Order: sequence, then structure tokens, then C-alpha cells
Amino acid sequence: MGLDDKAKHAAEETSGKAKEAWGKLTDDERLEAEGKADQSKANLKQAGDDVKDALR
Repeated sequence: MGLDDKAKHAAEETSGKAKEAWGKLTDDERLEAEGKADQSKANLKQAGDDVKDALR
């Protein structure tokens, strides 16, 4: 896996955390849920990257 993919996935996770925090701050449950979903998606991608790296 390239560093650019890892950085992209880390940025997605950070964006999800920010979205979740903003949703909590503004009492926007939909935005908070989107942030959590974005984080989960990014974490799955990062786990896939780790598996690919381990198989090399």
C-alpha cells in the first residue's frame, strides 16, 4: 500500500471525527451519525491496507 492511500484513509477518519464532533456540538444527530459512519469506513479501509501490507 502506498503512503498516499494510508494518508487518504487517515484524512477520511479525521474528517469523520470532525463531522461527528460538529454534529454533537450542534445537536444534529444525522451529521453525528454520518461522522461515525465515515470513521468506520475509513477504519475498514485502514484494516484492509494493514492486511495487504502483512501479505507482502
